[in-house]
Amino acid sequence: MAMTMKVTGLEELSRMLESLEDKAPEVAAKALYEGAGIMADAYSQAASSIKAAKFRYAFGGQKRLPSFEEKAAILGKSGIAKFEKNGSEVNTSVGISGKLGYADINGHKVAVRKLVYAINSGTSFMTKQPVFRKAATQARGAASAAIIAKAEDEINKLTK
Repeated sequence: MAMTMKVTGLEELSRMLESLEDKAPEVAAKALYEGAGIMADAYSQAASSIKAAKFRYAFGGQKRLPSFEEKAAILGKSGIAKFEKNGSEVNTSVGISGKLGYADINGHKVAVRKLVYAINSGTSFMTKQPVFRKAATQARGAASAAIIAKAEDEINKLTK
């Protein structure tokens, strides 16, 4: 049994897809920024949830909580790195900034990046508090959904 099929609108579809190809990096950057914002907020909330105590030295294999000064050195330091575009690919990093330098804590200069690692992973003298890892795991789904929603929204704007 022979069937005949007529398809219309292929030229319009072709033009639409070509315009999407040109705008792909812009759409990807806007969508990625939405998701990155959710992740940065999650890291910020994680930093504020760190349990801290008055500074004390850890003797005899005991572990300690971060001091209030150590916690303050991290608060407000989460963010989104500069976007890198390579063709239609867009990349960024989200988290506690690696370029924070050093914080003056009790008269000692401490690398903030190492402090974040010590709190998140624990050390021989500091109690492990994986708040950043948990924040990333919990926010990943919402960030992915926001990226998809924003990309679909931007594509719909371009195709109308």
